[in-house]
Amino acid sequence: MPFAELKGLLTDIGTEELSHLEMIGAIVYQLTRNLSPDEIKKSGFDTYFVDHTTGVYPTAASGFPWSASSMQSKGDLITDLHENLAAEQKARTTYDNILRLVDDPDVREPIKFLRAREIVHYQRFGEGLRLATDRLDCKNFYAFNPSFDK
Repeated sequence: MPFAELKGLLTDIGTEELSHLEMIGAIVYQLTRNLSPDEIKKSGFDTYFVDHTTGVYPTAASGFPWSASSMQSKGDLITDLHENLAAEQKARTTYDNILRLVDDPDVREPIKFLRAREIVHYQRFGEGLRLATDRLDCKNFYAFNPSFDK
């Protein structure tokens, strides 16, 4: 990252995203820690339970385990900021979908908080993109990374 302001922005958001993971893990743990074997089977949680008991193991709602291959990074300032903007919108949509399905206030309230933070992150990445593009050569109409095209 060539700009100090953007280094700080990325550090701030990255740190907060780790806390989001911790909050989601805590919600999952609280929802599953006292399930009976019958509840585990009825809920469809049994295949997860066999592998992980009620431990938090990051997976998509489809059951696909998290891996670093789901992260997108090109090493290009403009490309990566656009990817970050898209990731924040995808996270917001996921939280919207959870809120459509869940009526438990102990789940809804933290999810609403997390959703609001994703909106803030989206705005901050937008500010970062504006800062970066403002610093590009004024003839750089397509906002490509000039450091690779010397």
